[in-house]
Amino acid sequence: MADRRTFLKTLAGGAAFLLAPAGKLASNTTATDAGTSFAVVKSKDTAAAVRKSVELLGGMGAFVNKGETVFIKPNISWDKIPDQAATTNPLVVQTIVAMVIEAGAKKVIVADNTCNDARRSYKRSGIQEAAEKAGADVPFMEKRKFVRMDLGGDVLKEWEVYTEAFEADKIINVPVAKHHGLSGVTLSMKNLMGLIGGRRDLLHQKLSESIVDLAFFFKPNLTILDAVRILKAHGPQGSTLGDVERRDTIAASSDLVKIDAFGIDLFGEQFREKGLSGFPHLKMAEKKGLGTSDYRTNGYVGLDLDKT
Repeated sequence: MADRRTFLKTLAGGAAFLLAPAGKLASNTTATDAGTSFAVVKSKDTAAAVRKSVELLGGMGAFVNKGETVFIKPNISWDKIPDQAATTNPLVVQTIVAMVIEAGAKKVIVADNTCNDARRSYKRSGIQEAAEKAGADVPFMEKRKFVRMDLGGDVLKEWEVYTEAFEADKIINVPVAKHHGLSGVTLSMKNLMGLIGGRRDLLHQKLSESIVDLAFFFKPNLTILDAVRILKAHGPQGSTLGDVERRDTIAASSDLVKIDAFGIDLFGEQFREKGLSGFPHLKMAEKKGLGTSDYRTNGYVGLDLDKT
């Protein structure tokens, strides 16, 4: 691994389409693998959309080397079924695990520090069965495996970190796009809260600063946003299936700031009109050099596989 592991040790010691699910997002683009840094793929075939989104970025081999240990972090927080969109779609996770193994990874771990009972959440979300079927280890996060470390953040100094995530060669972050009662939405940066232990509710006092600190510490190598279904209200758990909207969309990038900016746009004018000021973590992340919120700049490709 390298860059990420070295950094962490040091610190611790088809047809182009305009993806406008809620209106005017980006200008049309030409589908090309060359220089693509942010890929959005739409299809009712979820596995095909996941594979194409990563392929547009150069393939999983651009992120995973042979013999590496890869930690995949979906959202498994809640004891909910996939249709409720409170957790990452299991087929998305299964496809990513398969791709990582095909790239030659030695070991693939899929885990999350859940809010509801882990055994029930792992099973009911469908993620445990799907990830194991594809060849991943899917452990429950045991308390003994959380170790207090220096995160070196602006507000997060020392905190309990899950060692298997810390020690992995690569991290692939796989959030589901959904509403959140406190932060408005929860996307890639907030999903990283599932890699730490302790009193995570305390982070809500300075949530934006905290999730940027986590993004800076963990530095996921790749983020794949699940927007197959998005939870538009009563998040993060949701209430009824009426809160869920089907989008059949996958976004992928190593730039998690782009992922979050795009994810916010999925929720329509209500959030888009807030701009960066409504989601201060984007600006903070930009200042720390984690990426750019302007995902429509060079390197953006959108495809609708069902129209090819």
